[in-house]
Amino acid sequence: MAAQDLIRLWEQHVRGEFIDKDEDLSLATMTEDASVLHIPSQSGASGKAALKPYYRDMFIPSIPDQWQHTTTKRVVTDDTLVEEATVRLVHTRQMDWFLPGLPPTRKPIEVGLVIIVEYRDGKMAAERIYWDQAAVLRQIGRL
Repeated sequence: MAAQDLIRLWEQHVRGEFIDKDEDLSLATMTEDASVLHIPSQSGASGKAALKPYYRDMFIPSIPDQWQHTTTKRVVTDDTLVEEATVRLVHTRQMDWFLPGLPPTRKPIEVGLVIIVEYRDGKMAAERIYWDQAAVLRQIGRL
């Protein structure tokens, strides 16, 4: 796939998660055996059958209203997209994929992310998200 096609598919996926809040829109961008893993929390799922309830019941409902994602760099090859970004949010919801087991603290958080997306057959096959969990815990007073 051309780089612009990979970017377009990624942006469609993110729109489903953060704008439309519709797991089916995000899942439409993924292969049947796709996987998502948030590395610091080890939260995620593999396969569309497991990803659907993960997105619907855990991930999408927990996204705070005050969430800002700013892409700082993006590198695309023929089958991989790597995005460096900064996320700013206020921790107003239980976010077990991000801060497992911690109730909302109402504290602002700013953290850098690195997202690696692998593509196969014109769809997203794997998504891995990395961030500095110690920095997040310091900002909410837990470290």
